[in-house]
Amino acid sequence: MTPQEAAARIDQLTREINHHNHLYYQEDRIEISDFEFDQLLEELIRLENQFPELLSSDSPSQRVGGTITKEFKTVAHEYKMLSLGNTYTLEELMAFDERIVKGLGTTAYEYFCEMKFDGVAISLVYEGGKLVRAVTRGDGSKGDDVTANVRTIRNIPLSIEGNEIPDKFEVRGEIFLPHREFEKINAERAEKGETLLANPRNAASGTIKMQDSAVVAKRRLNCYFYQLLGEELSVNTHSEAIHLIEKWGFNVSPTYQKAATIQDVIQYIEEWREKRHQLPLDTDGVVLKINDYDQREELGFTAKNPRWAIAYKYKAESAETELLSITYQVGRTGAITPVANLAPVSLAGTTVKRASLHNANEIERLGIHEGDFVFVEKGGEIIPKITAVNSAKRKENAAAITYIDTCPECGSTLERKEGEAKHFCPNANSCPPQVLGRIEHFVHKRAMDIDSMGTERIRALIDQKFIQNYADIYDLESKEKDLLGLEMNQDQYEKEGSGLLYISLEKALFALTEGISFKQIQEFLLQTAEFPLLDTLKRFQDQIRQWRKKVPSNVGMVDYLINSIKDHAELPKLEDYVPVALVLEIFLGRRIAFEQILEASKKEGTVHGMLLRLNLDLPDEIRDRIKKLKANTFQEGVISNMLEGIRASKSQPFEKVLFALGIRNIGENTAQLLARHFGSIQKLQEASAEQLLEINGVGETLVQSVQEFFAEENNLQIIEKLEKQGLNFEIDQSNQQPQSQALAGKKILASGKLEHFKRDEIVDFVQSHGGQYLSSVSKNLDFIIEGEGMGPSKKEKAQKLGVKMISEEEFLKMVNQSDL
Repeated sequence: MTPQEAAARIDQLTREINHHNHLYYQEDRIEISDFEFDQLLEELIRLENQFPELLSSDSPSQRVGGTITKEFKTVAHEYKMLSLGNTYTLEELMAFDERIVKGLGTTAYEYFCEMKFDGVAISLVYEGGKLVRAVTRGDGSKGDDVTANVRTIRNIPLSIEGNEIPDKFEVRGEIFLPHREFEKINAERAEKGETLLANPRNAASGTIKMQDSAVVAKRRLNCYFYQLLGEELSVNTHSEAIHLIEKWGFNVSPTYQKAATIQDVIQYIEEWREKRHQLPLDTDGVVLKINDYDQREELGFTAKNPRWAIAYKYKAESAETELLSITYQVGRTGAITPVANLAPVSLAGTTVKRASLHNANEIERLGIHEGDFVFVEKGGEIIPKITAVNSAKRKENAAAITYIDTCPECGSTLERKEGEAKHFCPNANSCPPQVLGRIEHFVHKRAMDIDSMGTERIRALIDQKFIQNYADIYDLESKEKDLLGLEMNQDQYEKEGSGLLYISLEKALFALTEGISFKQIQEFLLQTAEFPLLDTLKRFQDQIRQWRKKVPSNVGMVDYLINSIKDHAELPKLEDYVPVALVLEIFLGRRIAFEQILEASKKEGTVHGMLLRLNLDLPDEIRDRIKKLKANTFQEGVISNMLEGIRASKSQPFEKVLFALGIRNIGENTAQLLARHFGSIQKLQEASAEQLLEINGVGETLVQSVQEFFAEENNLQIIEKLEKQGLNFEIDQSNQQPQSQALAGKKILASGKLEHFKRDEIVDFVQSHGGQYLSSVSKNLDFIIEGEGMGPSKKEKAQKLGVKMISEEEFLKMVNQSDL
C-alpha cells in the first residue's frame, strides 16, 4: 500500500469508527458487533504503525490507553467547581423562586432545567481546539489531573474544529458508567469468581483514578456535558452555551429544557419522575439554573453555592428491615450522632446495614423501640436514614429507645445547647474521638497536608499519650526513638452505646483461623454481604471446606464463635462486627472469667489495651494468635516520612492554618475569607461581632463560633505553641500585589467584562489596595466599575439605589495604575 492509499484508508477508517462511537455513546444503538468494531480499530492501528507520519493526535487509536500514571498531579481550577444547594419539596422550590424574584427585583427571567446525574464531575480544558487537561472536581478549588484516562473515553472530543473556536475554553460534565456496561462487567467478574462492583457511580469514580489507562479504555465510560466557561465566549445565556457545545461535538443529555416559570419547572420535574428510569444511568433529581448570565451575576453566590441554581431531589427508594441495635458516634466537635445497626437489606443497588438517626429529637419523633422493623431510604444522605417505623410488627413488651446521657467514649455527662438538636460531649480536651477528629482535620490535605499521618497512626499516638492535641504533633521530632515499634490501631473497632468494644468480623476470622489469608476473608465477606451474621459464619465454614485449609481446626474455631454468639445472645448485635470479649474468650479459655474480659472490653479501646489491663501470663502460641487481631507497628520508614511531612507543613499559608484549627462552622472558603480580611490571627481574635458581620457571608452562628473558640484558654495556649513552632498566623505579604490605602474604606463591585482584570483578579486588586469587594448591588456600595456588557437589570438597580458608576479607566487613576 502506498502512503497515498494508506492516508485514504486511514481517513475512511477514522470516519467509520467515529460514526460507530457516535451511535453507541450518543444515540444508544449499534450497527456492528464489538468484534467487527475491534477489527476496524486494529486495522487502523496497524496502518498508523506502518505509516507513523499519518498518525493524528485525535485519531480513534489514541483512545486505547496504555499510559501508566503512578500519581495523579493536583491542579487548581481556573473557575471554582461549586456544589449546588438541595431541595426536597415543591414548597422549598417555590421559596427558592421567591428568592430569585427578590434578588432580581423582577419576574422577567427563565430557568434552564436538566436531570441531575449520579456520576463523577469532570472539568476539561481546551487550548487551540485541543484537549490539554482533564481535572476531577476534588475540593472545588483543585482536583486531580486525569487527562490520560479521560482521553480514552470515546465520546469526549480530543480536538474541536470549526469557525470562531475560542483560543481557550473549559467544559464541565459528568462521567458515568452506563447500566449495561456495569452489568456486563459484573457478569464477567462473576464468571471469574471475582468480587462484584458495588454500583455504577463508585465504579466510574474508581475507574477514572486507575493507574493503567488501557484498563480504563475497556470500561467504556461515557460523559454528559452541562457547562461552558471561558473569557471569550459569544454567548449570553446557558441555553446558547449548551447549543454551542452540542455543535462542537460534545455529548449533552437530551433531557434539558427551558422553563418560563416555576410552574413549568414543576411540570418538568413531574414529567421526568418516572421517565428518568429509562435513562442509561442513575439520576436522583433535577437541576434548575437561571438561564441569563447577567442575571446570574446579579444574584451572585453564597460562601458555598450559587444563588442562581438549585437541585430538586426526588423521593428516594425505601426498604424495610429490622433494627438490631444503636451505636452513638462522637464527632470531632463532640457532636453525638446515633447510628442504627440494621439487618442487611438491598436498597438502590447496594446492601445497607447502617442508617442515620440524626439526633434525640428524631428518635423521639419516630418512636423507635428495641427490635422494631423500620423503613430506610437514601435521600441525599451520606448514609441512608430511617424514615418511619412499622409499628404493626412491634414485638410485645419491646422497650422504647432512650437516648444516652453520658459520652460512650469518655463517660462525661452530655450537654445540649438551647436551640440545637444534637447532644455534645463537653470534654473537648481529652475525649478520644474529639481529639482524634480535630487532629485528623488538622493534618488533612486541605488543611496542613501531613498525608503521612493517617487515622491509624494518629489514634495510636493519642492512645499511647504521645499527643493530646494538634500542637503536640510538632513535638514528635524530639521523640523519634520512642516511636519505633509503637502499635498502630486500625479502623477495626466499634464502640456500642454501652461502651462495649467490637472488632470487625474479618479481623476476628483472620485470628481464629490458620492458613487463610486476610484478603481471602475480605473477598468472601464482600460476596456474602447481604446475609445475617450467623448465616455468614456457616457459609464461611462451607468455604473453608472448599478451600481445604486445615478444615477440622478452622471449622472448629468458627464453631466456637457461633456458639459463643448464641450463648451471649443478650449482647447487642452489630452487623460486620463481633464483641472482642467473645473472641478473646475463645483464646483465653479457663484462664480468666468471661465477666472480667467483658469488663475490660468496656474500659479499653483496643485488644492491646485489654491485654495490658488483664495482665495475663500467656504462652507464645496464644500471644501469636491474638497478635493477628492487632494492627501493624511503626517502622523506621513510616516514622521518617511522618516527620518529614510535619516539617513541610510549617510552610502552609495562614488561611490553611486557620482552617486547620477546626473552629466550628468555619469551612475552607470561610477561612480564606477571614484570613484575607483580617490578615492575622490576632486581628481575627480581637474582631468585634459588628466587624465580623460586615463581611459578606458571615452570620450570627459563625460569629458565636469564633468568639467561643477564642474565649477558651486551652485554644489560646495551643495557638501560642503553634506560633512558637513556626506556623504561619499572618497573611504572607510577599505573595500579595504591592499594597496601598487608595481604596481604604471603599465598598466596590465590578460588573461586565473588564479590559485589565479577570473576575478573581479584580477582587484581589481591590483588597490589595485597602478596599472591600462586595458580590452584589446594594446601597452599601461606594461605586460600581462599569465594564463592557454590564447587565441592564443590574444597572437599573444601581441607578434606583443611587450607586455611582465609574469606568475602568477612572478606577485605575484612582489607585494610580493608569499605566496598566
